[in-house]
This record gives sequence, structure tokens and C-alpha cells, in this order.
Amino acid sequence: MLDERRKKILWAIIQSHIDLSTPIGSSLITRRYPIGLSPATVRNIMASLEKMGYIHQPHTSAGRIPTEKGFRFYVDTLLEEGNLSPGENLFPDLLKRLHTPEKDSNDIIQKATKTLSLMSQYMALAIPLKNEDMTLQQVKFIKYDKKKILAIFISENGLVRNTLIETEKTYTQHQLNTAAKILNTKFVGLTVQEMKEAITDQLLKEKKAYNRLIADLLSLFKDVVAVQNNDISFNGISGASFLPDFVDLKQIKQILKAIESNNFVLKLLDQMDSSRGIQVFVGMERIIPAMKELSMVVSIYSNRTRSSGAIGIIGPTRMNYKKLIPIVDHTAKTLTRILSSS
Repeated sequence: MLDERRKKILWAIIQSHIDLSTPIGSSLITRRYPIGLSPATVRNIMASLEKMGYIHQPHTSAGRIPTEKGFRFYVDTLLEEGNLSPGENLFPDLLKRLHTPEKDSNDIIQKATKTLSLMSQYMALAIPLKNEDMTLQQVKFIKYDKKKILAIFISENGLVRNTLIETEKTYTQHQLNTAAKILNTKFVGLTVQEMKEAITDQLLKEKKAYNRLIADLLSLFKDVVAVQNNDISFNGISGASFLPDFVDLKQIKQILKAIESNNFVLKLLDQMDSSRGIQVFVGMERIIPAMKELSMVVSIYSNRTRSSGAIGIIGPTRMNYKKLIPIVDHTAKTLTRILSSS
């Protein structure tokens, strides 16, 4: 545990490093903050903080910079205090920026992503609404090629998803129409999760009854549901040029390649708690090694059916959390407000 004096010095080091982007020395701390301590005393406290793993010295005779553990302490303190304010004009300004005559949720989410990138000056991302809670209104199968079928999934709230799938067998359009009619009768009004469970039960019944056609088409639809559930992608990544700490173009390309992969999304979703609002990931090496020096501020948003997604920003570990946490939080809340009323 840190005593109050160490907490004040650590806070001063981290805030100064965020503001100045340089190693911080004891003399600078005493000049910037009215802490009532001599530089020698501050140096002793800094030495103890270094032993505890909160800061480190990049090279001899240099000042100290925060470690991941130090930034984690700083962020946790900000979240615990809960007095982060984005400014009085942010909420109505966001509503104005995100106002659109279009009712398509994907368009609204993409617009929110671009707006968040402009406001934060960092890379913004959005994970679409999770499909587990989507309710089926209608499914259609269209013969695309000899062994390829275009599956169209229409949800209760009007979201349309198209998926091209390959099959082992060849089906006629008449068979596909029959399958769609049966599936719409059996599964309309169910969520994706409920459909997955119902299909599994129905498959067992059809196999026992030796109705191979229906069993095959149920298997086909099960594959469609699986794709709908796992086909998670970013609804717009913008602001890649707003990463001033990374001058190495090769590193930027590695980062972009990493975050565009489904592997990153799945790992991120595994780390996130959908029951919480704002969440901060300090140092993302555990998710993607190339993102070791990056942090992410992300918040959950939802629509009127309570399907949830996430929106946030990625930037250097020394980003201004005090300013950016409330911006991300209010963007998610504004997005929820718009999607819930559309």
C-alpha cells in the first residue's frame, strides 16, 4: 500500500509525464506542485516508488517515467474518485454531431466512431452490437452458385446481415425456399442464442426421424447462425495518423493489422465486462504483443432491445486519461440514447 506522500509524488510524476512526454525529475516536481518537500526528499520517495515497480529510470542520470503498474494506479484512482467531467457542452454537441435522418444503426455507430476520433485525436473503434441478443424476423436462402448460398438474416429491429456460405451438397432454389419457410415458422421471434439451442434439439429429432433434407438444412442454418455470432468486426477505424508517439511506420502497420483481426476482437471481448460501463486497458500486450505500449479506453453502449456493443479509443499509454475517459463515456451514453430511440 502507498502512503499519502508516495501517492502524491507518484500522481505528480504521472501527470507531468502525460503533460510533457519526458522523464520527470525531482526538481521539476517541486517546481510544478506545492508539495512542501525538498528535491532531495522527493528523490528518496522516487527511489522507493521505483523499487515498488511504479516508475523506472530509462537511463542513468535521467528522470523517471511511469510503468504500466504506475499508470494502472493512476487510472484506478481516477475511476474510483468518479469526478471526471467532460464539460457542459459535450453531451448536446455529441447529439448534434451524431444526428442523422438515417435509422441504420451501423451508419450511426460509424459516425460515432469518426466523431470520437476527431474529439480525442486518437484512433477510435467500435465493436458492433452483439448478435446473441438479436431476434429473428425472417431468414432467406438464395442460390448463388452450384454449392454456394447467400443467407439473409433479418432481425426484429430491421438489421440485415448477408452471409455467403459454401455447402457440401447442391440444393435447388425450391429446396432453399422450403427450408426458409420451415425455419421461419420454427424460429421467428427467437434470439440468436435461443435459435442455436433450438436447432441443436431439432437436429436430434430430425436425425431420429431420418428426415435427411430437413436435418441437412437445419445444419446449414446452424452454420449461418454461427457466422452471424462470430462475424464481429470493427465498424470503422479512423484516426490512425493521430498516433504521434509512433514514428515508426512499420510499427503502425503491425498495430493496424493486429486490431483488424478477428483474433483481437475475440480476445478483447473475453477481457471486457459487458455489465460495466467505462473500462480502461493499460498496456495491451496480453491481448496483442504488438500493442505493448498502447492503452484503450472503452465503454459499453446498447440499443432499445438491450443488445450491446463497445466503443472506445486506442492511443499511447501516456494518453490524457483524465480528459479522454469522460469523452469516451459520454460518447457511449449518447450512442445508447440515439440507438434506443431509433
